[in-house]
Amino acid sequence: MTRATRERLDRLLVDLGHVPTRARAQALILAGSICIDGQIVRQSGALVTSSARIEIHAGPPFVSRGGLKLAHALTAFSRDPGGQTVADVGASTGGFTDCLLQRGAAHVVAIDVGHGQLDYRLRTDSRVTVLERTNVRYLASLPRPIDASVVDVSFISLRLVLPVLSSWLDDTEAWIVCLVKPQFEAGRAEVARGGVVR
Repeated sequence: MTRATRERLDRLLVDLGHVPTRARAQALILAGSICIDGQIVRQSGALVTSSARIEIHAGPPFVSRGGLKLAHALTAFSRDPGGQTVADVGASTGGFTDCLLQRGAAHVVAIDVGHGQLDYRLRTDSRVTVLERTNVRYLASLPRPIDASVVDVSFISLRLVLPVLSSWLDDTEAWIVCLVKPQFEAGRAEVARGGVVR
């Protein structure tokens, strides 16, 4: 009788194609999202046979909670990005970008003033054009025409962003969905120390 070969759980999850990287496997394991033969396992180095029954309890559907916010807005406002090219202004880690792609967007132009934040899976997706270290206020044009835009920006008012977006959208069917953050829309006199709107 041969003894079954055991492998580290994090490596096994990658080898079996359940997750793309060991880092993702380790995150799921630490979160208690992996069950082996009905038992939650919280140790990445736990030795497991490839014949063990592995259950992965669904994690978040998007790379960040921003995707949940946009998914709700798209449903509430009856907006369908399917087949469209959409600009994601303030892309950050890519929650909005992820949501748009999962909803069938043909392409997303992910724009952010920061750099190195966009999730690796999105960064390497051929349907995503990444424009990092880019302040949307000074972006005269995009690498491709867009049909719509989504916006999640901080430390800048939408009053400064929307005119730029409007110049990119020339179709009467075009749409923009913005996450409004009152602390960045109010005047200085209306915002107390710590960013609380009075």
